[in-house]
Amino acid sequence: MGQPVPLLDLVGVNAGYGQRRVLHEVDLCVEDGEIVAILGANGAGKTTTLRAISGAINRTGSLTFYGKSLLGCGASDAARLGIAHVPEGRGTMGQLTVLENLQLGAYVRRDRGVSADFEQVFTYFPILKERRRQYAGTLSGGEQQMLAIGRALMARPKLMLLDEPSLGLAPLVAQSIFEIIGAIHRDSGAAVLLVEQNAVAALDISHRAYVLEAGRVAVSGSSVELKTHDRVRRSYLGY
Repeated sequence: MGQPVPLLDLVGVNAGYGQRRVLHEVDLCVEDGEIVAILGANGAGKTTTLRAISGAINRTGSLTFYGKSLLGCGASDAARLGIAHVPEGRGTMGQLTVLENLQLGAYVRRDRGVSADFEQVFTYFPILKERRRQYAGTLSGGEQQMLAIGRALMARPKLMLLDEPSLGLAPLVAQSIFEIIGAIHRDSGAAVLLVEQNAVAALDISHRAYVLEAGRVAVSGSSVELKTHDRVRRSYLGY
């Protein structure tokens, strides 16, 4: 029997913006049901990696999802395949209500389980139920992040791409977000690819991690191993 196919597999991926290349021959994979973190300094290519996966930018190399090439897929195609991207800055529609934002998340669905999933989102984020008729633009930063994650969940993704979910949040709110990400992973079995500046929190929640430097994978391994890796400790963990 051959090796099982990873859920997501990047081999020699290059990507960038116009003539400026940001990613250089990136190799990265995510197995079914795994949480994988991407660490790195600002400008290292973390956000670009997620955009390359979700089809938001042009890329070359080999990039497959369940063995199917993503190179010809745009963002809407990736969503239909089961990839939900929660971008940095949340990307909620401020002029729509909380409920309308969640409904947008389910636009790729063709099944009849949408109503039950509304209730599941409200179980994770009770404040969203209270605010369901409120415009998203009036929510706090933490509430908007909850809404962005809830909207992604409404698509019942096989893979969630989370870009800086704790950015700009108070420590207690950020801790709550990480706890809920862990609960979602346990309950749904969805894989998560997490970009996060808080390296300690990212390594605590993930199974494996990659460190990007100048658009290349500099270090990779299990999260437990990376916590004791000298270069990672000095550069990202602060001890």
